[in-house]
Amino acid sequence: MSTATTASVSTHILDTSTGRPATDVAVSLAARSGPSTAWAALGGSRTDADGRCKDLPALPVETAQVRLDFGTEAYFVSRDQAEAQQDASHASHARDSGTSFFPEVTITFTVTPGEHYHVPLLLSPFGYSVYRGS
Repeated sequence: MSTATTASVSTHILDTSTGRPATDVAVSLAARSGPSTAWAALGGSRTDADGRCKDLPALPVETAQVRLDFGTEAYFVSRDQAEAQQDASHASHARDSGTSFFPEVTITFTVTPGEHYHVPLLLSPFGYSVYRGS
């Protein structure tokens, strides 16, 4: 498999509500060769202290579309628990349901062989945005 004929993917997550990287978020990667083919799970990673996944699996040569799934619910629950422990007054501001409004975020995009795709996720408790970065 030549890297000149395959696309590659990287990502990172910024929690825009805190202005900090989102750490320890599960990210899974899947690919397919076209819109009418089944998704093939390729594996996953977790974001590091800088909010980055540096070890996502390689894409198969025939990849035309990619799907990134971000496990955001566990991140928000963990973050809210940590904040509540640091500041007891914050506990009254935590979500009453104990769950995230977006328990997961799924991003699907088209790739071209030989190109690199960096797809950052800007995340907050009640919204998110993605873009093709560099």
